[in-house]
Amino acid sequence: MARDRSSSSSDDNRKRSKRSRRSRSRSRDRRRRHDRHRRRRYSSSSESSGSRGRARKEVERLAERERKKAMEDKKVEEETNKRIEEQVAKRVEEELEKRRDEIEAEVLRRVEEAKKMMEDEMMAELARRKEEQLKEAAKREEEEAKRRSDLERIMEENQRKIEEQQKKMAEERLRMVEDQMKIEQEKQKLKKKEEKKLKKEQMLILGKGDARPKIGFSLNNSN
Repeated sequence: MARDRSSSSSDDNRKRSKRSRRSRSRSRDRRRRHDRHRRRRYSSSSESSGSRGRARKEVERLAERERKKAMEDKKVEEETNKRIEEQVAKRVEEELEKRRDEIEAEVLRRVEEAKKMMEDEMMAELARRKEEQLKEAAKREEEEAKRRSDLERIMEENQRKIEEQQKKMAEERLRMVEDQMKIEQEKQKLKKKEEKKLKKEQMLILGKGDARPKIGFSLNNSN
């Protein structure tokens, strides 16, 4: 479509250029005829000094007529060019009017293509951002899982240490209880032994034993 408009415009420009060249060629031919005619007038006027004034006037009259004719030709040329330009513009407008639907369809097609391209780019950008967000979420979840695992490991380690400490304390208390029991048992043994000894001594004193010791001996023992 644009190529057709460009081709039509180029043809019109070539036609206008050709007409302008023909017009300029006609103007040059008129100026040459005018110069030849003026030279002939000058040549004939130089032969007779009496007719010099008339010849000058005639030359001036002819020059004025040529000038007016040149001005008229220029005006005609300008008007012709103007009409040509108007006709070209009218033809271009008519051609555009004929192809308006085609032009509008082409514009609409390009608009739709640009719209689809923008939508595709937007969807691609949204997909890229979504993928980045999923990666970030997976990374955060992985880091959170690692923190939970580390925390559980630390809690298990602390619990193990607490249990070991409690076990040691229980064993220590058990040993202390056993030692206390042993001490109590030893105390009971010593107490029984002392009671037995005291009872034996009392029996010896009272003479209920197998042999009654002498008083002096007993006194010495008492001492």
